[in-house]
Amino acid sequence: MKQINNNPKKKIFSGIQPTNTPHIGNYLGAMKNWLKLQDEYECTYSIVDLHSITVRQDPAKLRKQIMESFALLIAMGLDPEKSTVFVQGHNPRHAELSWILSCYTQFGELSRMTQFKDKSKKNSDNINAGLFTYPVLMAADILLYQADLVPVGIDQKQHLELARNIAVRFNNAYGETFTVPEPYISKSTAKIMSLQDPFAKMSKSDENPNSSVSVLDDRDTIIRKFKRAVTDSDKEICYKEGKDGINNLISIYSAATDKSIEQIEKEFDGKGYGDFKIAVGEAVSDMLKPMQERFKEIIKDKKYINDLMILGAEKAQRATFKTLKKVHKRVGFVVL
Repeated sequence: MKQINNNPKKKIFSGIQPTNTPHIGNYLGAMKNWLKLQDEYECTYSIVDLHSITVRQDPAKLRKQIMESFALLIAMGLDPEKSTVFVQGHNPRHAELSWILSCYTQFGELSRMTQFKDKSKKNSDNINAGLFTYPVLMAADILLYQADLVPVGIDQKQHLELARNIAVRFNNAYGETFTVPEPYISKSTAKIMSLQDPFAKMSKSDENPNSSVSVLDDRDTIIRKFKRAVTDSDKEICYKEGKDGINNLISIYSAATDKSIEQIEKEFDGKGYGDFKIAVGEAVSDMLKPMQERFKEIIKDKKYINDLMILGAEKAQRATFKTLKKVHKRVGFVVL
């Protein structure tokens, strides 16, 4: 007799854009936690290529970045058998549901999105409709998989709230159709700041190359960037208010080594900032080395990547078939 699972795993959806290589802030703040989540939850991880073209992209470069981003997810340890790892554009249901949900999203809601305002200022020569409706596609990404939880940073909380509003509005109109997602906040998430401005988050778009460390930077580059990290005029290596630069380096070292702040302060008692910066750089390099070596192997094998992309696309399409069919019925489409 088939056993009924009365306690199914909760579903998580998360996606990353394939624009530029992730930095250690992305890795320590989010991606590293994905490995733990895939054992506890039913996880869906996507390379959100459709989102990336709200800003003009070089097609050849974008294609390369999608392949590299996918290879990185596998190299860091995501298991395509445990989780659904796929490229967003390989499941056309995202775009289809996005159109339907756009008809249940108010113009005023989208016009209040702070990211639209910020990106419009940065790309004043290309304020396109996709940039405006971007949050609806994000809502479709989440609702299509009936996600219970969505890992979000501060900059995405407003978008998740919109997804929740759309789900509730649709459910109220047609009956229970979508799971209303909740934010997933990890207690162990590291908040990594810029190495050149410890008051700003580490960012891929920062013009200063020394402000961030890419997960694919070589050992010498990593150590050099940490040597140049902004600190303060004090000499004591301790975590306290007013020492933002050192606090950031301690947080990074802690995340890379799993050592507590107390252990770190004791380890570097009496040592200078120079020694500590080198130690942080070495620890980060050691942490990234296995992933970098695995990435170099994977990226050479285009067939292996394509096979895994096909597997992910098939899993994503199977997982979303019932949801979209239900939506079609709810709104009155003729379902074949």
